[in-house]
Amino acid sequence: MEKLIALIEKGKPFFNAIARNKYLKAIRDGFISVMPIIIVSSIFLLVSAVPNVWGFYWPTEINDVLMKAYNYSMGIVGICAAATTAKHFCDAQNRDLPKNNQINFISVMIASLIGFLLLSSDAISFTDNGVSISGLANGYMGSKGLLTAFICAFATGIIYKFFIKRNITIKMPEQVPPNISQTFKDIIPFGVCLVFFWGFDFAFRNVFGFCFAQGVIQVFQPLFSAADGYVGLAIIYGAMSLFWFVGVHGPSIVEPAISAALISNLELNMAMYQAGEHATAVLTKPLQDFVVAMGGTGATLVICFMFAFLAKSKEMRAVGRASAVPVCFGVNEPFLFGAPMVLNPIFFIPFIFAPIANIWITKFFIDVLGMNGFMFSLPWTTPAPVGIAMGLGLQPLAFLLIPALLIVDFLIYFPFFKVYDREKCAEEAEADQAEVAQRAAQKQAAMNAAFQGKADTASVATGAVAQAAASMAAEKKRAAGQSVDEESAGNATSAGSDDAAASASSNTTDVAGNPYAALNGRRVLVLCQGGGTSGLLANALAKAAREHGIDLETAADAYGSHLDIMPDFDLVILAPQAASYFDDLKADGERMGVACCVTRGKQYIDLTRDGEASLAFVAEQLGI
Repeated sequence: MEKLIALIEKGKPFFNAIARNKYLKAIRDGFISVMPIIIVSSIFLLVSAVPNVWGFYWPTEINDVLMKAYNYSMGIVGICAAATTAKHFCDAQNRDLPKNNQINFISVMIASLIGFLLLSSDAISFTDNGVSISGLANGYMGSKGLLTAFICAFATGIIYKFFIKRNITIKMPEQVPPNISQTFKDIIPFGVCLVFFWGFDFAFRNVFGFCFAQGVIQVFQPLFSAADGYVGLAIIYGAMSLFWFVGVHGPSIVEPAISAALISNLELNMAMYQAGEHATAVLTKPLQDFVVAMGGTGATLVICFMFAFLAKSKEMRAVGRASAVPVCFGVNEPFLFGAPMVLNPIFFIPFIFAPIANIWITKFFIDVLGMNGFMFSLPWTTPAPVGIAMGLGLQPLAFLLIPALLIVDFLIYFPFFKVYDREKCAEEAEADQAEVAQRAAQKQAAMNAAFQGKADTASVATGAVAQAAASMAAEKKRAAGQSVDEESAGNATSAGSDDAAASASSNTTDVAGNPYAALNGRRVLVLCQGGGTSGLLANALAKAAREHGIDLETAADAYGSHLDIMPDFDLVILAPQAASYFDDLKADGERMGVACCVTRGKQYIDLTRDGEASLAFVAEQLGI
């Protein structure tokens, strides 16, 4: 196992390069940008469909009103993804271009959106009461068109970069306002994109007889079907956990390849359910969020609470209790790095296998017991048991699935937990013995110091008697008219006075000023993968700043959503799970004049728990 871990660690540069790949990053970030559409539309779907479980059906008029909100949001998610993916891909392209010759992301978004409509929609026309009506069929404008949306975004970005980089644009005189000049600058690349997509669509339809979006689905459908099997699911989510175990953010590598299936299967399940059929698709976004990653990658919900309440080790109990609340909401980085789970050989097997077992159990419930697959999407920070119940539409079998998953995860993790607990208890016992020995040594040293102090006191007393005798002798000499060495007579007294003055001077402390006053008015942005872990450090900084009376503004966000707000900050801190993006972040920071830094795993968790240390860290990064 250690050889396997070493081999994977050796490949970390390669895996980090994959995670940083601008095409995969654009898919991931574009996908994240449309998640509010998926989540909010599911609320209307929940209200419409969940009552059906208990045999209640809304009147047709009410159901149509509810479904209209769903159809006009989820039904055009492909259009939105074409625009958001193009925007994020444009940001990556601009990183390679000079500051004074950047691609206009708004123009790119519009061009990608039009290209998507050309490749995925069919013209329809009909007559209603003698009135001729024409429009566009929207069958592939939703989740079925996601793959086409990604392709359109990449094609648009590549075309724009080709022309902008070579200055093949319409140039206006300097006297023309910049916004007008930009409009003319976009005409050539925009026109080329439009002609390209129009020509490609015309040729494809004449050859195959259907739109490009339908062809993409037909090509990738076998892969989606294979991914939905036991082996495919194990490979996908085993790899995701394996990457995380060695410190590489697994979802960044794996999720872009399956993102289209995660959403299209969700919509497919709902369509089958509404048609009275069994919803059989397993691979969906809520399944990934709440079943595979129950409590975060590695299905760490159960093991975190085992640490908190079953561990005999003081350290394990402290880590578990400190991480329990974030883990309940799917933010498990404090536990991954604090336990630690990452690169901890003891937890290698359960960390990889628990998520696989969870998804296999869920597939068994769907395939064998007849439970419908996930049909509703909720925010990924929803506590896993709630997300499972709601995502499955409150089916009775969902309430059997939840305890089954918790029990199995407990059984998988428990033997490894006991081994680790014994090891930590042994370490703490040795540390306690060392501490006892240290305290004994300190006590002996204190006793020795006390004896030495008594000796010093006796010496001082003897000196005082001698001084008094000398003074009396001097007085007698004065009375007899003899000369006296006044300086020597006063040596002891003056020396004592000088020592007291020196001591008083050394004990004077400079209490003026706030050590973090220079942070006043500064702004700090913390970035992680999903915007969850970054909030922990941002909150710790804000709290510590308030305690010191400092006006320090902090914010948290997900990497990929930061470029538009990044220039407003003085410092950007990158969480360890997003460390593979640091080179890109640093390049963006140099371009915008913003300081950037990256943190290590344990260091980051320590900073989230120690506000004073987090302020010192920020001051150090800003050179204050």
